[in-house]
Amino acid sequence: MTTQLEDFKLRKYGLSLHTTTPELGLAIGNFAGETRSQVWNLGRDLSSYIHQYLLEFIAPQTWQDLDFIAVAKGPGGYTGTRIGVVIARTLGQQLDIPVFGISTLAAVAWLEVSKSQQKQAIAVEMPAQRGQIFGAIYQLSPNTNELITLLSDTVFTPEAWQQTLANLQTDYQLVAAKSELAATVTSILELAYLEWQQGKRPNWSEALPYYGQHPVDI
Repeated sequence: MTTQLEDFKLRKYGLSLHTTTPELGLAIGNFAGETRSQVWNLGRDLSSYIHQYLLEFIAPQTWQDLDFIAVAKGPGGYTGTRIGVVIARTLGQQLDIPVFGISTLAAVAWLEVSKSQQKQAIAVEMPAQRGQIFGAIYQLSPNTNELITLLSDTVFTPEAWQQTLANLQTDYQLVAAKSELAATVTSILELAYLEWQQGKRPNWSEALPYYGQHPVDI
């Protein structure tokens, strides 16, 4: 996927954040041969240290080098998701640049597509509160380098999710999103860049967290 994306060049850089779990994931790239990412397991210290890690990570680039911000909008832990989205919105507002809110589950699907290059649908499931499941279904477009949403992020009972999969009219691969999700921060960046290529420039105010359930930490 990265090779195809490099055919298009940003004027500057894109920055992505992933904070929906106790881990912090950051990635920056210009899709012209320079991309780097890093993950830290901060646990409950995420809110205390995220600004410090962000400042250290972005160097040698500066805030003025950014063309857009991308952030994992959830589903995930309430506090971490909120922190990431608030920071992304604040940066977007202050720098007057677009902010892309990208689904945590879409990032997992994109990573799987990038690894396997397979064309079948990808159903992503993730544990939710009270025994429920976050589920979504995606597929790589056969004609373009684009992730198509067949079913957007939804909260299911286990029975309803299984019935949804049983009713699918296409072959699919089931992927469980359970741990180390911050490692998909590069996927967040790439998915945002795909939207950038399509001419989308969402205002910072459009980046909203997706909790799916009543806000409770997970």
